[in-house]
Amino acid sequence: MLKSLQNLKLYRNSLWGSIPDSIGNLSSLKTLDLYFNKMNGSISKSLGQLYELVHLDLSYNSWEGTLTEAHFRNLTRLQDFQVGNQVTDPPMSLVFDVASVWDPPFKLQSIAIINCRVGLDFWVWLQSQTELIYVTLSGIGTFEDLILEEWLLKMSSQLKDLDLSNNQLRGNFPSRLKFPNLESIDLSNNQLNGPLPLWWSTSVYFLGLESNLFSRPIPSNIGQMMPNLQFLSVRSNQFSGEMPRAWSVGSKIFFLDVGHNNLSGNIPTSLGVLSLLQVLKLNNNNFSGVIPDSLQNCSGLKSFDLGHNKLFGNIPLWIGGSNVSLLYRLQLRSNVFTGHIPQQLCNLRNLHILDLSHNSLSGTISKCLDTLTSLVNNNSNDFNMGSYEQATLTLKGAELVYNTTLNLVKSIDFSSNNLQGEIPEEISNLCLLGTLNLSMNQLTGRIPFKIGNLHLLETLDLSHNNLSGHIPQSLSSLTSLSHLNLSYNNLTGRIPSGSQLQTLNDLSIYITIHRYVALLSQLIALEMTLS
Repeated sequence: MLKSLQNLKLYRNSLWGSIPDSIGNLSSLKTLDLYFNKMNGSISKSLGQLYELVHLDLSYNSWEGTLTEAHFRNLTRLQDFQVGNQVTDPPMSLVFDVASVWDPPFKLQSIAIINCRVGLDFWVWLQSQTELIYVTLSGIGTFEDLILEEWLLKMSSQLKDLDLSNNQLRGNFPSRLKFPNLESIDLSNNQLNGPLPLWWSTSVYFLGLESNLFSRPIPSNIGQMMPNLQFLSVRSNQFSGEMPRAWSVGSKIFFLDVGHNNLSGNIPTSLGVLSLLQVLKLNNNNFSGVIPDSLQNCSGLKSFDLGHNKLFGNIPLWIGGSNVSLLYRLQLRSNVFTGHIPQQLCNLRNLHILDLSHNSLSGTISKCLDTLTSLVNNNSNDFNMGSYEQATLTLKGAELVYNTTLNLVKSIDFSSNNLQGEIPEEISNLCLLGTLNLSMNQLTGRIPFKIGNLHLLETLDLSHNNLSGHIPQSLSSLTSLSHLNLSYNNLTGRIPSGSQLQTLNDLSIYITIHRYVALLSQLIALEMTLS
């Protein structure tokens, strides 16, 4: 009945059900925002009666049925339309079905359709929208007949933001585009291939190309071609050759991910000029050599991943120094690093993830680990890049991929090295720790008596060491423990009782070296007898 109502904003509530047909009576409505509710059912065609509507946001609900020309027939003023949902479980069943010959009465400036189905005619129809500035078409299907470069050449030249991610688009990357004002382009999670072109607009600040089939070297001057670039991700492609070395002083890059490619050579010292860099991921390549000291100039670094390469030498002492004291995640696993674990790492107060596993590190575990305050006290300054940053971690006995919840992971992994000495009692003060893996070393002495203080511990792996003595009774107080392995040590005495430990009923997690040798001798004797 509110015939004069111009703006109806109900976003971020818990409304459910469908849109009532009477919505068409709001003849003065300019904005209808139902973003992030729990609404479902089909979308009423009475929306087509809202002659004055400019902004229509139906996204992040659970709509069903089909959107057709009837829903938009009289929306002559419509400029902004959004529908769909990033969450794909349960999958969206909404279909956007418009004919290619339909000439809509409006000129959109912004359109976002996420995880809805569309037909091939939709791509032809969209070319009629000659004033588009912001386009998000993510997860809307597989289009084998769509030639991306030809389609883009027919799109609005005013485009600033283009997101075509998660569509399984095929073919070569466009060799040329006509968008002089392009600022953000996301083509991740498709099947695009070929080399990267040299047409980049100087205004581009976001470039997401991860999870495609791109090959050949990354253009050596990609950072100079885009002086305003802030975000660059080419993760999970087939790039080869060396890492680009032409990085400029004053660069604005804060996120750089070239992980999971076939890059080789040394890590360029020129990366040290990226003073604003917060995320540097060079993992899962074939980089060799040492970690260049110039990287200590990246004073804002918060996530640093060099895992799964061929790097060698000592871990630099400057990692943990005052220049890079903001680190939240340090991953150096699966390289050939030698020497001791630097005590300076204890200065990293924000550190959530410390992974030095699968190297050739020696020496003892420092007693100062309890100065990693983010593992001792709740820290509200968590560093979260949402779904943009991805990390593979060995937790709960398996390799798991984390992105949106990466900031919640709190883990120390020193497994598969040559560490000696005792496990320091101070490690029992890391009461927020979720994973502790010290397996496959040469550790001796007893399991810390207060290990039960780690109340949030989900994974504890101390297997394949030379630990001795009794298993502490405090272990039974670890109510979150879901993965435990104490096997192949010299432990004695009774296994502690406790409700959570009783759920871990695989006795092999406790088998001792002596018991293993005895069983092996029995098997050999049995085999000899049978033969």
